Amino acid sequence: MFHTINQPKLYLLVFLLSLASFISPAFAAEIRYTLEMPEPHTHYFEVTAELKGAKKKHIDFTMPVWAPGSYLVREFPKNVEGFTATDGNGKALRAEKIDKNTWRVYSNRASEVKVNYKVYAFELTVRTSFLDASHGYVNGTSIFMYPEGYEKEDGTLVVKPHSSFSKVSTGLKSTSKFTYSFPNYDVLADSPLEIGNHEVYTYEAGGVTHEVAMYGEGNYEPERLMADMKRVTEEAISIFGELPVDRYVFIVHNMQRGGGGLEHLNSTTLQTSRFSYSSESGYTGFLSLVAHEYFHLWNVKRLRPAPLGPFNYNEENYTKLLWVSEGITSYYDDLIVRRAGLMPEQRYLDVVAGSISNVENTPGNKVQAVSESSFDAWIKYYRQNENSNNAEVSYYTKGGVLGQLLNMEILKSTNGAKDLDDVMRNMYSRYYKQLDRGFTEAEFKAEIERVAGKNMDAFFRDYVNGTKSPDYSAYFNAAGLKVVNVNENANTGSWGANTTYNDGRVTIASVVNGSSAYEAGLNVKDEIVAVNGFRVGSDLDRYVTGLKPGEELEVLIARDGIMQVVQVKVLKDDRARFKFEKVANATPEQIKIYNKWLGMGNS
Repeated sequence: MFHTINQPKLYLLVFLLSLASFISPAFAAEIRYTLEMPEPHTHYFEVTAELKGAKKKHIDFTMPVWAPGSYLVREFPKNVEGFTATDGNGKALRAEKIDKNTWRVYSNRASEVKVNYKVYAFELTVRTSFLDASHGYVNGTSIFMYPEGYEKEDGTLVVKPHSSFSKVSTGLKSTSKFTYSFPNYDVLADSPLEIGNHEVYTYEAGGVTHEVAMYGEGNYEPERLMADMKRVTEEAISIFGELPVDRYVFIVHNMQRGGGGLEHLNSTTLQTSRFSYSSESGYTGFLSLVAHEYFHLWNVKRLRPAPLGPFNYNEENYTKLLWVSEGITSYYDDLIVRRAGLMPEQRYLDVVAGSISNVENTPGNKVQAVSESSFDAWIKYYRQNENSNNAEVSYYTKGGVLGQLLNMEILKSTNGAKDLDDVMRNMYSRYYKQLDRGFTEAEFKAEIERVAGKNMDAFFRDYVNGTKSPDYSAYFNAAGLKVVNVNENANTGSWGANTTYNDGRVTIASVVNGSSAYEAGLNVKDEIVAVNGFRVGSDLDRYVTGLKPGEELEVLIARDGIMQVVQVKVLKDDRARFKFEKVANATPEQIKIYNKWLGMGNS
């Protein structure tokens, strides 16, 4: 038995069916990537990206131009070669590049589209990708294109390691050997892969397995290192009270020279000098790097400034809050190592004093506010030149120092009851867990004020958005400390020209604003031929160290091939070298704050 349908209902049904056919393919799409490396010595990864169910006239495949966490447009598409496209039957589809990072495939509503391309990968940094006969390292945004409009779709990644490689380490969820799933493109892009024959160690922290993939030889002691990394990670977890992942992966590159890290959603990549583990400073420095990138699990990857997610992979994502995201993380990295009992008390104080000296001895600290430094990271921080020290300040270092001052302000205002930990916990709970969004500059300031119980307008005006130097002793007095400039009464002269020595020539590489060389008019690229009539070479320091204010130097230079004499009047060296001294007769409140700050209990 059948029933007739009246005409209006028939029209409505036809309309709904046509609408469904128009919108449903996006929801039914399947995405699959295959990563191959048939000839590692050529440094080429080969990528296949398959999209099923789109059925569009054309599909745009886009390669990001930057890597989240590293704020520079690196133009990853420059390494792409041989882009081709076919349908499900292997028939070639027309494709063309329509802008610097987008390839358009004219798919003619094919139910399956497959694109193939190669990526040259021979830059071993934490931000880029690399492949040679010893291993492969993949940073997602520099390897995987995404089909526009399908970034939120889940998918599969199949890795086909070269026959000489036996292991893959990544934060992606494994579904079978060398096959991984991802819930969206952001996770694929944010999950680096280490491919090769690296050593793999594990430890448990916070009830979660932590995998450590160690590429390259190094003089580390595995048992000791795993135990100490466990202490570091557990100390970081204790600040927030929870670990928001069910698995974590450290990828460590041990290199002849190297340093730095890059955070990811449930993993990180670290690079270090392979023989640095044997010295105390090298070993604690590596642990501080571990702490820094691990702290980003909360601060950046989840608690984040509003512009840093969802990401626009095609251009800069501006924020004035990198001093919070990176700088306050820098405040915590050494502190976590200290609280974990892995850095001696005096060494930690020396590190903090050294950071203050670094900031105050940077001429750019008087030129660029740390909020401006954050905003301009895209065009300045990763593009240092000979004048950068005179014109810029690091949002890492100064942000870390401001973190110290904010911590002291809160401890003092609350009589040691609260500190910066409370701010970070509260921000994480509110903006990540409750609101699931990024925070603004005003919201961060408001939380500082709420925890400290006081107005912080002057602090943010003078030190965050301004270039005024703080009275450091006034802040650290809360912990019973004075900040003393050891060089305050030194009667030494400044030189101020940093030089290089190559092929028998001494060439100026940079000149410090306010120094003797700067005021005399010595320039970058000047070749220094003689000082006071004596020809100089690698022994230049003999003539320009130990100077006294008021002395005069006759410097013979070659500038653009023209010989000339520059008279240099030696000025006083006003660079500071700060150290901490404990105040006499510290009060119980000062001792309480000092011990809480350094994680020393109340003993």
